[in-house]
Amino acid sequence: MDILAIASNFRLSSKAVTAQTYGRGHINDTFRVTTQDGGSFILQKINKTVFKDPGQLMKNVTKVIQFLRERSEDPREVMNLVNTVDGKQWYVDSEREYWRVYDFVPGSMSLDACETEHDFYECAVAFGRFQKRLAMFDASMLKETIPHFHDTPDRYAQLLDAIVYNPLGRVKDAQREIDFALKRENYAHTLMNLQSTGVLPLRVTHNDTKLNNVLFDSATRKALCVIDLDTVMPGLAVNDFGDAIRFGASTAAEDEKDLDKVEMSLTLYGAFVEGYLSACALNESEKEHLRDGAKMMTLECGVRFLTDYINGDVYFRVRHEGQNLDRCRTQFKLVRDMDKKWDEMAKFYIT
Repeated sequence: MDILAIASNFRLSSKAVTAQTYGRGHINDTFRVTTQDGGSFILQKINKTVFKDPGQLMKNVTKVIQFLRERSEDPREVMNLVNTVDGKQWYVDSEREYWRVYDFVPGSMSLDACETEHDFYECAVAFGRFQKRLAMFDASMLKETIPHFHDTPDRYAQLLDAIVYNPLGRVKDAQREIDFALKRENYAHTLMNLQSTGVLPLRVTHNDTKLNNVLFDSATRKALCVIDLDTVMPGLAVNDFGDAIRFGASTAAEDEKDLDKVEMSLTLYGAFVEGYLSACALNESEKEHLRDGAKMMTLECGVRFLTDYINGDVYFRVRHEGQNLDRCRTQFKLVRDMDKKWDEMAKFYIT
């Protein structure tokens, strides 16, 4: 695959001269491209296995970027798509692979783990601000890029199918994790039931609120920009909150093998609550169920890692065999830790 040849199909500032793999994302292939005049760009190949309709995905992304850009004062607060040479927002190569290019945000940095409480607070402000700015966006303009993405009961159904099919015979190696998940199957319906009864409203949400999906100003450490808009679609604000907690408030890496190192930091949890509530607008029911969002997203992600492990690692990229099972185990350890800290978690947003 000639990355520089792919890059030549976009209106870069000059000829592309270098391309290097960039970031640690699980889904899309990402490269940082530099040009003869010193320009810097992010080139991505969209994963068609995950995103079945890349063209519709890019229509979503384009609409959201345009809406946010009209409401942002700093141009670095919103990713900027670079058009192809024929004026389109994405390029399709001879093998029907879909590519896009963003301007590299100057003076920015990303974090895979919080270095200070302030980093997580700023991450929360970024996602809260993102949610609030999209409050007036017409959600009917967006198509689901991954149907039932945060439908936890559906994730359980996929797990049960994987257990029955057991294509690689891995069920025997994950029985303890399977038992843990199945004991919590009834709880998995909680947020979906609250949505169906109108207690929790549907909003336009990001749906992948990891710390490394926020760019920070490298000089001030202030949050600049929310990135990775591929899963922006109608959802629950408590799920956005929760996904950030399960990733950013953990004291260990997502694939840590030593589970004694894994817990949810109440300090980081409190910092995120403060930042998120300062920037977004939630109703009282949403505030009441923030804890459920944190535990549900952690449980759901563990179930997804477990399902993918059983199915042969077809969704999340792995660097070694068993990595998805390691990821599953850290998530389930976090769920157990949240259960222990349940009452303490509530104290941060009682008004």
